[in-house]
Amino acid sequence: MRLEKLTFLRFFSNQKLHSFGAMKTSTPILYSEFRSSCAWRVRIALAMKKIKYKQVPVHLLNNGGEQHSDQYKSMNLMEQVPTLLIDDITLTQSLAILEYLEESRPDVRPLLPGDPKLRFKVRQISEIINSGIQPVQNLSVLQAIGPEKKMKWGHDYIYKGFVAIENLLKDVAGKYCVGDEITFADILLVPQVYNATRFKVNMDDFPMIKRINEVLSEVEEFKEAHYSCQPDTPEELRPKSE
Repeated sequence: MRLEKLTFLRFFSNQKLHSFGAMKTSTPILYSEFRSSCAWRVRIALAMKKIKYKQVPVHLLNNGGEQHSDQYKSMNLMEQVPTLLIDDITLTQSLAILEYLEESRPDVRPLLPGDPKLRFKVRQISEIINSGIQPVQNLSVLQAIGPEKKMKWGHDYIYKGFVAIENLLKDVAGKYCVGDEITFADILLVPQVYNATRFKVNMDDFPMIKRINEVLSEVEEFKEAHYSCQPDTPEELRPKSE
């Protein structure tokens, strides 16, 4: 993976928008934010699929949020990260992006099992995170909830979702979430565990999730995609050198 730190506005000032918000580019471009769990998922998938790309940070708070600018909205009508420009099309919504990468590049580190029943289990776990946990503790929701209630709100919804996932894992987990190969479920799990720690969820209550997350944290592609080493990661959140 090749990361190139381009400021959002400088990048747009040097590019010509094409129809449907797409940009003609030979190298894929990922609009990302270092700690966005949805963008994090796509970074992992790109690394797993061995796709080199440029990264353009989108600051979610500067000037009310760069994702709300007219330039960005021309590509992403939901005004969210991530947005991926690849194969001369514009992709949004992280799980749909994962599906596209899998379908367009099925022979490079497959991320779905061949058995349809196991595929269902992968998608079931993924959707608990994608639909049942992450949206209700997302930035826009927490801003609406307010600072006094947001910690309990985030904690309680993550905890409820993790109870469901922990029980599902008892029947399907191997080394990873579903068997012994990395799948979508693992890609969604790791960023959500990080969010769980931010909301003070006691991970000792979820031993299987905790174990799988620890195993995945040693996988090179997951290290590469980690929030602490992205172009827009603040210096104070980067690993301290010895």
